[in-house]
Amino acid sequence: MIKAVFFDIDGTLTSLRTGKIPQSTYKALEQLHQKGIKRFIATGRHIIDVDLTPVRDISFDGYVTLNGQICLDGSRKSFYDNPVDSEDAEYMVDLFEKKELIIVIAEMNRKYINYLTEEDLKLQKMNLIPKTDVGTYKGEKIYQFMLHSNIEIAKEIASQLKKCKATHWPPDGTDIIPSYGGKVIGIQKTLEHYGIRQEETMAFGDGDNDKEMISFAQIGVAMGNAEDDVRQCADYVTTDVEEDGIMKALQHFHVL
Repeated sequence: MIKAVFFDIDGTLTSLRTGKIPQSTYKALEQLHQKGIKRFIATGRHIIDVDLTPVRDISFDGYVTLNGQICLDGSRKSFYDNPVDSEDAEYMVDLFEKKELIIVIAEMNRKYINYLTEEDLKLQKMNLIPKTDVGTYKGEKIYQFMLHSNIEIAKEIASQLKKCKATHWPPDGTDIIPSYGGKVIGIQKTLEHYGIRQEETMAFGDGDNDKEMISFAQIGVAMGNAEDDVRQCADYVTTDVEEDGIMKALQHFHVL
């Protein structure tokens, strides 16, 4: 019996084309709640950025944020966090301060970028990328670095880190988190916190950072708009987010 469902946001709950949540998904989330099935977010976003999406209007039972680096309960209180190793953080902060590459730093309650291009400012004004203010590092724990670069440069930087790994997201983004990290770790900590077993879970995703959680869940679902390698990890491939994919998968497995 499924007792918990984990959802990615971008391309899963929300359409990458419109940025909106389909009405069928709102309905599915409400029906899960009525049946007593817990609903969780599992995203690469900081909770600050979660609140820039329509997801902010839905009360979830918990949030696995920053690819599992910070886990929050339904009241947004942190019950697990896993910061970047200090030596790797020092290396990345040095790159951040050189400003040769656009880098975002995510802390527990703060997220900031080293510099913004004219194109970034334009995209922010159009609400096509999350608004991120320019900031400076002041010594706080860091939970994730986000690079705006092509994959080759990102891989080269990641190869210099001893205790971190990189996850790519299209078109030119990479998240760097601790090697002992990822959405699965965050999900495991969440299940422990709520007393739920792995075999009672279902997960929905569409991107590279969703592959592990789709494989981990008892029922792993790839959206119809998911990349091919994500589909290969899934127990089931549903339709596109805009084609009622979440509702159809929940009905297919008789969760609803």
